[in-house]
Amino acid sequence: MTARHAAESMAAGIRMAWPDVQIELVPVADGGDGLVAVALDALQGKRYRLLVTGPRFELVESEFCHVPELSFAAIEMALASGLALLPEDMRDPVLTTTLGTGELILAALDLGVRKIGVGIGGSATCDGGIGMATALGALFLDAAGRPVSPVGGALQDIVHIDLSGLDPRIGDTVIEAVCDVENPLLGEQGAARVYGPQKGAGREQVEQLEIGLTHLARVIQADLGLDVRNLPGAGAAGGLGAGLHAFLGAALRPGVDVVLDLVGLDEKLEGAALVLTGEGQIDFQTVFGKAPAGVAQRAKKQKIPCIVVAGSVGADLGTLHQQGVDAVFSLCPGPMSLKEAMAQAETSISRTTEQVIRCFLAGQRRSIIS
Repeated sequence: MTARHAAESMAAGIRMAWPDVQIELVPVADGGDGLVAVALDALQGKRYRLLVTGPRFELVESEFCHVPELSFAAIEMALASGLALLPEDMRDPVLTTTLGTGELILAALDLGVRKIGVGIGGSATCDGGIGMATALGALFLDAAGRPVSPVGGALQDIVHIDLSGLDPRIGDTVIEAVCDVENPLLGEQGAARVYGPQKGAGREQVEQLEIGLTHLARVIQADLGLDVRNLPGAGAAGGLGAGLHAFLGAALRPGVDVVLDLVGLDEKLEGAALVLTGEGQIDFQTVFGKAPAGVAQRAKKQKIPCIVVAGSVGADLGTLHQQGVDAVFSLCPGPMSLKEAMAQAETSISRTTEQVIRCFLAGQRRSIIS
């Protein structure tokens, strides 16, 4: 279910128990995936479609969200340089590029935006962002002064980075890299070793990419004066996090924070009696940048109770309760398969939310009586 569909199902359940209540629907997401959909829905943005260079240099149809009133564009790198764009036999992060992601940014600049959010997740690449920067005018030169191919396998050939030809509009534009992981660029938790195999890299290719990214980090420090090796999120999307920061001056921000700011959640919470949010599965990992935890933290700041409706409920929710989640309800009425649960999702959400509200109202009446 989309965030909008889930919110509407919750609203239907609320009205069963509390017909005259005022409800504010605020669909959100927590990372790169879904950023464009949220911006289109919550900000009434316009869908802008175009052809860009795909991860293996083929032309692909892509899109981003343009919000003229805010001079803002929401971009998802997965829609230009994503793993889902390639069949399995074409997946090879040594040969893939983020060139198309840079072309999306260029198209947004051509529309005159002053702020760009780039969702970085679901990538087919491990090029450290050199493809993206190449599309915007950066040069990555080898020992002979020739531009290297903007792919992961060419990173160790770079001896000099020249940003003098970078699109000057970048300097007047706020760019934020939106991610839901904090992996560093290098090492056992880095871009190559953690995510390389998921993108089709074998053991030798993983080590080649690790060597290339290590070399790129050294050149970035030597030529640009920046140390991106241990920057949280630098390893996202095959090092695109590091590239966006080093080449475009982008800030790396947790996806949920960016989205909640975009939809104006803090303002919409003012005066609320209760906040409801949801998740497919809620457990101890939810506190690490997932949407329900972000929503609960914002609600807690305004001293508003927050209840989560989830498909399944895991163990060890103590930390989540500390974040501001007052209670968690599973929407599954009994033992069932995942397929059955998904088929009944709309009805289950409405039914469970109705009971949540009845419980909340009972507590309110008890408070008034006492």
